[in-house]
Formats: sequence, structure tokens, C-alpha cells
Amino acid sequence: MALRPEKRSGPGATAVAPGVYRCGTPLVNWYLVSADDGVTVVDAGLPKYRAQLPAALQLIGRSLRDVRAIVLTHAHADHMGFAEWWRRQLGIPVYVHAADDAMARTGVRQRPEQAIWPYLRYRGTYRLLAHFVRYGPTAVPVAEVRTYADRDALDVPGRPQVIHTPGHTRGHCALFFAGHGGLMVGDALCTWNPLTGAHGPQLLPRAFNVSTAQALASLERLRGLGASVVLCGHGAPWTATVGAAVTEVHRRGTPSPARG
Repeated sequence: MALRPEKRSGPGATAVAPGVYRCGTPLVNWYLVSADDGVTVVDAGLPKYRAQLPAALQLIGRSLRDVRAIVLTHAHADHMGFAEWWRRQLGIPVYVHAADDAMARTGVRQRPEQAIWPYLRYRGTYRLLAHFVRYGPTAVPVAEVRTYADRDALDVPGRPQVIHTPGHTRGHCALFFAGHGGLMVGDALCTWNPLTGAHGPQLLPRAFNVSTAQALASLERLRGLGASVVLCGHGAPWTATVGAAVTEVHRRGTPSPARG
């Protein structure tokens, strides 16, 4: 099976690759990468997920003292949620691509190519909006960020390689933890559509993208990577090849409200 079955009913830390753990809730994922020199947090869920970090670390036998950095795939509210809280509490850096720097520091979202109202025909849209209200409806700006660029190898535990994949946001990036076999794609694709409920590799809805066409084109930069698992912001891990995921996204084509 390419998709691992969903068994989560709430916060936790599920091993998805050697030293890589999936955390969050059934609606929004964030990740831990545990290495000899510490722990990297990849993405930060929603603001009120902040209590999940110490609990998840305890589950994997680590502590807050082991956390060295938070690396954001992009600066949407459901990915940078608790970053500022733990940046201040732990004195650790938060990384984001330079093209999302302003969004991370101000919380002002880049304008998507479509409004969300056409998706109000889907029950999942209301579930997602209610979840956002419960766990933090607005982005919490990160007062200080360190910016990275395409092809950088970040000096954080796990040493991820940055692959710029613009389209969802202008600075969206995937992070390839080659030593762990994990490719963190953020919202470059999802395996579960949080508005329509559709499963399988696909682009996020147009209401969340600055350019859906660019997002589709960006996936070609990931096709040849030798990851054993693809990990996204919404949906279950994909355990077939990266190329198979990209091919499936192309088969589905660009999303519309009518087709999800």
C-alpha cells in the first residue's frame, strides 16, 4: 500500500521513518526528526498545538532540551502555529525560505488565487474551519527568522536539503532528510484534501494556493528523489516512490471546486 492507514484519534508521535515522527491531529500534521545531535521540528501546526511538543518529545524519549531548531516548509498559519512560542521559550532558531520571510514575520497571508466560498458545499470545509477556530484562527508572527534558499543543506539535526517548490506559497519548500529517508513536502501536495475529503496524492485546493499551475510544475523537482516515505501537512504518509506520487497528482490534474 502506498498510503499508511489512518489510526490517529488525537495528538501523538508515530514513527514513519527511522528517527522521523508524525505528530499533530487527524487534520494537520507536523513532524519531529531525531538525530544524534538533537531534534529538529518540521512545521508547527496551529498555535494551540504548542502543548503537543513536550508530550511528543517524551513519547520518543527526548526532551525540550534536545530541540535545536524549527524549520518551516512555508509560513501559513497551520504550519507556523507554535513556532514563535517555542522560539522564545527555548531560544532556538526558526527557519523559512526568504520568499516567505515577510509572511512569517507579519502573519499577512499571500493572496490565494481563489476565494474559499466555492468550497462551502463540502462538509469538510466546516470541519476544518471549526478546527482552526478551536486551535488558533490566526497566524502568530515569528519575531525573528533565519532564511534559507533553494538547495541549501541546513545545519540542523538531520541535515535536510532544501528544494524550492513555489506555488502553494511563493517560498514553499520541500525538505529531504536523505539520511532518514524522509521527504517533507509540506503542502506541495497532500494525501487527504482537508476541504473535500478526497484521498490520494493531489494538490491543495486553489483557495490555498498563490498559483496552482506553478505548484503542479514544482512537483517535477521532487520526482527523482530517493525517499522511502513522503510526508505532507495533510493526510497519511505515502510509501510508494516520490515519482508515483507526482504522477498521481498529474493524473488528477489541477483542482477545482467542482472536482475537489
